[in-house]
Amino acid sequence: MNEREVAELRRRFRQDRSGISRVRGCYVNENREIVSRFDQSLGVLTQEENEKLLQLLRRTLTGALGKNLLDITFATQQVVHGSEHRRLMGLRASELRDEEALESLFQAMIRALDLEGNYMILLAHDAYDVPYRGKDGEDQADASSEVFSYLVCAVCPVKLTKPALSYQVQAGEFRTRTADWVVSPPELGFLFPAFDDRSANIYDALYYSKDVKNVHEDLIGAVFAAPAPMPAAAQQESFRGVLGEALEEDCCLPVVQAVHDQLCGLMEDHKESRDPELLTIGKGEVKQALAANGVSQEHIQAFERQYDQAFGPDAQLSPRNLVDPKKLELKTADVTIKVNPERGDLVQTRILNGVKYILVRVEEGVEVNGVPVQITQ
Repeated sequence: MNEREVAELRRRFRQDRSGISRVRGCYVNENREIVSRFDQSLGVLTQEENEKLLQLLRRTLTGALGKNLLDITFATQQVVHGSEHRRLMGLRASELRDEEALESLFQAMIRALDLEGNYMILLAHDAYDVPYRGKDGEDQADASSEVFSYLVCAVCPVKLTKPALSYQVQAGEFRTRTADWVVSPPELGFLFPAFDDRSANIYDALYYSKDVKNVHEDLIGAVFAAPAPMPAAAQQESFRGVLGEALEEDCCLPVVQAVHDQLCGLMEDHKESRDPELLTIGKGEVKQALAANGVSQEHIQAFERQYDQAFGPDAQLSPRNLVDPKKLELKTADVTIKVNPERGDLVQTRILNGVKYILVRVEEGVEVNGVPVQITQ
């Protein structure tokens, strides 16, 4: 799925647009026990309650593609014979009326999840009458291309609020507001099937993880029986390790800056192009930056080998998972220097009289703890 397709579905989760009539789910305590199951009709809720419930489901379609929103691909064998895929297809076809499949999914998720405390699993079905989109990019609501039938799931922590002092205006007095259990925004969720080319793709699902460091691989295995993508934070850590280990003495400030600038430049070009597809790169783009900045062929080959070992020979990664375009940071055991990424030219490394230094060229406006200071001879 690309950004436009995700945004198109996200706009569905409003009371005046959604086809969701009810939400199935269960409430799970800290001992992984289901203490309540529910089949909630949205028709009996107030408008505010309805919107808040749809908002929880909508949150599973937020965040960055390749970072919070991950593509899960089923193998052909899994689609044909896999019980996990068959379970999802059964829930979709029955519009969540298949009680056996529903209970099987809840139990599989609970066994795999390692969330602390209480949480709630919300599951809804929607049928989207996809409007035809002309060559001019405009939707024609009266000319539907197909009905996209899909499931959306959200796993929401349920947290206890703290007692607080409140003021009742009408009574004109202070009162204690007691602690209560509140449903928090989802930590995890998924959409099945994927909405690729504005059509159902039963070979893919879109998985949501609020935490980019932990995508809960066990849950992905339990629900989809598919390999979990490497978390965005792990991709960044592995990429940094590959650069440092492979380049050795060639891993200097200008080379690291060059790689950073190369990837940031690709991201900026992609942004300006307004291409909704996720930007990905392979090792070739990084090798170009290394070669252009004097890295030896030996070290470039070492980088290629270690990249293949860390990610796979044909791996395509999102550059936003590898570098932060808004951050350029130099760090030692005792000092951290943050630099505007567009002014990396202000920083150099030098060895003076056998001592290593980081040099930062300054002009005006130097402050220490907010106090303006002068630099003198």
